Amino acid sequence: MITYSIEELHELLKSGQLDIYQYYDELFKEMDFQQERLNAFVTLTKDYAYKNLDILKWDGLLNHIPFVLKDNFSTKDIKTTASSQMLNNYIPVFNAHVVNQLYQHGAILTAKASMDELGMGNSNKTALTGPVRNPWDVNRIAGGSSGGSVAAVASGVVPFALGTDTGDSIRKPAGYCGVVGFKPTWGRISRYGVIPYASSLDHVGAITRNVRDMAIVIGVLSGRDDKDMTSSFKEVPHYLKNLDSNIQGIKIAVLKTVNDEVKNPKIKENFESILQILREKRTILEEVEIDKELLKCVLPTYTIIANCEALSNHSCLDGIKYGNRQDGQGIEDIMIQSRTHGFSSSIKRRFILGSIALASENQEKMFRKAQKVRRIIVDEVNCILSKYDIIITPNSGKIAPLLEEEEDRLSDEYIILENHLMLGNFTGTPCMSLPCGFVDNMPISIQLMGRLFEEQKVFNVAYALEEVLGFKNQYCKGKDKDEV
Repeated sequence: MITYSIEELHELLKSGQLDIYQYYDELFKEMDFQQERLNAFVTLTKDYAYKNLDILKWDGLLNHIPFVLKDNFSTKDIKTTASSQMLNNYIPVFNAHVVNQLYQHGAILTAKASMDELGMGNSNKTALTGPVRNPWDVNRIAGGSSGGSVAAVASGVVPFALGTDTGDSIRKPAGYCGVVGFKPTWGRISRYGVIPYASSLDHVGAITRNVRDMAIVIGVLSGRDDKDMTSSFKEVPHYLKNLDSNIQGIKIAVLKTVNDEVKNPKIKENFESILQILREKRTILEEVEIDKELLKCVLPTYTIIANCEALSNHSCLDGIKYGNRQDGQGIEDIMIQSRTHGFSSSIKRRFILGSIALASENQEKMFRKAQKVRRIIVDEVNCILSKYDIIITPNSGKIAPLLEEEEDRLSDEYIILENHLMLGNFTGTPCMSLPCGFVDNMPISIQLMGRLFEEQKVFNVAYALEEVLGFKNQYCKGKDKDEV
């Protein structure tokens, strides 16, 4: 099966050069193969897809284009599990807003993708259905929590997928798998109908294999939704029409405090080559720093805020309102038994931490203090963005870890470098992970962060780099011999 971009596939299907039923037959065969190889999907929606092929018209670039959804987006009459035992039999009666947006533009849902349980993780190893594997090396993780969505795109099965990003859950796995991952400004896309993790940090975003496809998808998803009171009223630009690789004069900050923690010489060398391309594009490139001790506060601050908000958001998963109900003697016992059996140990630990931080005797010194530290961090980032259009960093300091690999979670390399993507969730700013090369036959990426609601500048810088780097539309099917 040949893999196409959104625009290529739309034209081929519309013109009849590709028979639409033959294409979808081959697509679902490929999905079956990739499921055996990568374990990326929770539910295949084959019946839904075929049912909708005949009733669609050809207006718009997404008509008849297949896509995959992370399994925390509500889909009417289609199981939505968030990869948790607690929701293993949950079938929503409504669609998330973004699902309706895609349906209205004619896109065809082909699968719900695996994720870390309830979105709480960065490896996609905590999913109820087991770990998702990296298309480039099945002995390595895809990353999380949007690993299933990323693997589907990186294996060439579909041209785009939706994910959510609370700490780095789109961008980190996209970097590990060599595809484009993007979260726009907080509030740019409605989160109505998305099973939450932490409301002040959650973003809806997408995964594609090139920047033009990302501009198409984000343009369709963006805009005000009255069902989500946090969604923005700001006018949405036409990202695709406004794509421009002439980035002369754009001011770009190189975040030295993060870059200094890169220990892998090949990744460091690659990053320097990216900066040289930007110089040749006549951007204004300057190094900036954030206090190292402040960056060390990002992970603990995130941990407290995210788990406190998660505890609050998931209090409804009690076996009474929502969730698999266990037998018990009375309502309280039913709740205890349901939550005991419905959540994995990692989720329980997060809820316990949230409970401790929200306890009346601890709230001021834990939760409120974390909020204050977050504000200090946000002010530091905004100070940089008041002077520069873009902040650039390596997306990670390593290639995708092996499935059983243990990390040194006390090193500065881990605490600062591997968690700095959380800055984009603290600030709510638009951030993109862009493929920029290979190390040891595995993809690596950079991150571009822009100012609030200035998604277009992020797109344009990424577009200009993509033209030179040549890594757009890459994928790895991994059959008899990897197709790259």
